Amino acid sequence: MRNRPIGDLLEGLRTLGARAYSKEGGGCPPVVVESQGRLKGGTAKIRGKESSQFLSGLLMVAPYALRDVCVEVIGDLVSKPYVDITRHVMSAFGVELQGEGYHSFFVRSGQRYLPQVYRIEGDASHASYFFSAAAIIRGKVRVENFYSTSIQGDTGFLNILEKMGCDVIRGDGWAEVQGGELRGIEVDMNGMPDLVPTLAVTAAFAHGKTIIQNIGHLRLKESDRVKGLAGEMVKMGIQVEEGEDYLKIEGGRPHGAEIETYNDHRLAMSFAIAGLAVPGVKIKGEQCVDKSFPGYWEKLQKLYL
Repeated sequence: MRNRPIGDLLEGLRTLGARAYSKEGGGCPPVVVESQGRLKGGTAKIRGKESSQFLSGLLMVAPYALRDVCVEVIGDLVSKPYVDITRHVMSAFGVELQGEGYHSFFVRSGQRYLPQVYRIEGDASHASYFFSAAAIIRGKVRVENFYSTSIQGDTGFLNILEKMGCDVIRGDGWAEVQGGELRGIEVDMNGMPDLVPTLAVTAAFAHGKTIIQNIGHLRLKESDRVKGLAGEMVKMGIQVEEGEDYLKIEGGRPHGAEIETYNDHRLAMSFAIAGLAVPGVKIKGEQCVDKSFPGYWEKLQKLYL
């Protein structure tokens, strides 16, 4: 996370009245935030092309500002479904958020979050690795506590796998994927950026070309995921064309390789799935999955049981 730029978020906090800065400079963590009493409020502008998380962060603290808060998004907003989740959770806990599309958001001052009993759904992005496993090895995987009608945008990965040739059954609180003969597709992944590594590795086993578009903002995550995915798949014998905001993957017969994860949890978990289908896949720095899925390796092992 120390390599992940969050300067836009810090600037947004400063605009609303907080003292926020990068401790070591460069706009990356670690950061120091001093509220100086309470946020003053007002209008903040934030670029939408890098991450929706900055917007979500400002919106969540906005009710506690002294004055109303308006957040204006400059340019197109990436990862829109995550903002929908933010809006949904804020509403569930008693705070009203008004918005004009995805360009302007307004939060009235003086609102307060109220205690609630709230059911936490399973993480759709984590489920994708096990759905991908079914696709790659042509097996069957069922994931519980998964709601295909959820507001989580990453549930759309099931639709992608269907287009690639998998059979998908959606139940009440679960989903099941039966792998089939995979074929390449063309897809815009701007709304599901966390699943690009999962899709890219899945596409390596498909017949034909897969084109993954509108993913330039993935260069600003824990690693440059576009570059990392391309370089590591080439190691496995897959033809990849890397563009500024796209990947073109010619599916084939991947072989084993030592995979550099660049300390990025999503690269580690995605390439590990390839190891279920081909021998000789070694994941370097495998402990990086602890950031988001500490029990990943044990859970993955259960696919063999």
